[in-house]
Amino acid sequence: MTGLVVPPGQGRKLTTKAQEVTFKVTAADGSVASIFEVVVPPGFDVGAHTHGRSQEFFYVLEGTLDLFAFEPTERAGESWHDWESPDGTQVVRAGAGSCMFVPPGCPHAFRNPSDRPARMLFQSSPAPDHERYFEEICEIFAAGGTVDPDAVQRLRDRYDVRQITPLRYGPPVPAEPIGVSRGGS
Repeated sequence: MTGLVVPPGQGRKLTTKAQEVTFKVTAADGSVASIFEVVVPPGFDVGAHTHGRSQEFFYVLEGTLDLFAFEPTERAGESWHDWESPDGTQVVRAGAGSCMFVPPGCPHAFRNPSDRPARMLFQSSPAPDHERYFEEICEIFAAGGTVDPDAVQRLRDRYDVRQITPLRYGPPVPAEPIGVSRGGS
């Protein structure tokens, strides 16, 4: 039996203007989970969404991300940034060392509200669903010009992503105050 050691900066890298994803551990390595290092550019907002069967884990390595993983009192509007749960849990402004676990069916999102890139370690199970998803979304982002929202939606429909609010990529929006989560981060 042989394990896998991936040195810093190594792994299969996909890079576009909208994101940089480095595959660290994949189904091809015999893993049941896919593990990636992701650079989240300023202003990137993945949009609130759910997965019917995938579970995910996010760990902030550098920078700042806004994170949420709860069922809001109301899924309303084009933005999840001010959503709150029935017990008062709110979106968290998370720095290095923060993490978020998302079970299947749980609404969640992340965004980079700052003017600097953030880095996170991202794990998704089952493998290789997110591996294929990242390959295809990088193709969409690499096509040049503006991102085709219909192409992104078709991709998400194929990969168990039920979008609630839109994906956004652009200059960071002014950072509004973020509440404190009661979720224990």
